[in-house]
Amino acid sequence: MTETQTPPRRHSRRAFLGGAAGVLFAAGAGTAGWALDRFVVDHVEVADASAYEAASGVDAGTTATTNGTVSGDTYTSDQATITISTVVTGSGDSTVTYFVADVVLTDATALRSAFADDEFGLNIVDEPSDIAASVGAVFAVNGDYYGFRETGIVIRNGVAYRDAGAREGMAFYRDGTVRVYDETATTADQLVADGVWNTLSFGPAIVLNGAVVAGIDDVEVDTNVGNHSIQGDQPRTAVGVIGTNHLVFVVVDGRSEGYSEGVTLPELAEIFVGLGAVTAYNIDGGGSSTMVFDGALVNDPLGKGSERGTSDVLYIA
Repeated sequence: MTETQTPPRRHSRRAFLGGAAGVLFAAGAGTAGWALDRFVVDHVEVADASAYEAASGVDAGTTATTNGTVSGDTYTSDQATITISTVVTGSGDSTVTYFVADVVLTDATALRSAFADDEFGLNIVDEPSDIAASVGAVFAVNGDYYGFRETGIVIRNGVAYRDAGAREGMAFYRDGTVRVYDETATTADQLVADGVWNTLSFGPAIVLNGAVVAGIDDVEVDTNVGNHSIQGDQPRTAVGVIGTNHLVFVVVDGRSEGYSEGVTLPELAEIFVGLGAVTAYNIDGGGSSTMVFDGALVNDPLGKGSERGTSDVLYIA
């Protein structure tokens, strides 16, 4: 298939994921079936998604590759240099703990995405560390949880999977540039033709032109059940751009008294400004906020050493 083609849709596979079923049944018999089908039962549209991936610069041999090495909190290879740091601010109940991954790439396509179970569709989830392990990732963060919604432009590893523009997205280009864009003003195929390698559809943008974006403390990303607001002190995941092929990822722990209370969106933006980011974009947070490095969890997503399943990760192998 060519890089601008959308993979063929497959017949949906239906299997209960448990957990949320009891909550949804409590909504009433009339709505439970719909709610389960929409938010719990997994619907596979593309199986074996990695088979459709477009050729990357690394695949094409434009970047020499050797086995990378990990030394303490730093990973170095011909494709990327990654440095992990931990920051603790405040004290007592106002303590905030967050983790920074400074990533310098030699080829922008070394930053990849992976779907849970290697399948694209709704409600398909796995723990981020398991997704990372399945693709041999040395570094990974949770993605935008595309599978919780039916809208947004989804381009992953050079392939368009969904074209339903609805919000402010972030596009990662093959040449190492990263831009915030209006999904409703373009198409997935056009973005792929223009050289987009990956997209994120969550938001909002929290830093533009090196400054905190005004009004982000009032933004609603979605209107799905239980997901109207992303405000207040929360665990967070976001990505910032320092320059071409120079990214910074921040994961903030939260909801854990005395360890980390989380941050507001303006506070998250200030972190990125302090790191020198000219652009920063909020992605899925809360209990999904996860960073993995060298096969181990860096942060504590749920405050008890465990993870919550999500649809996808961004990673470097």
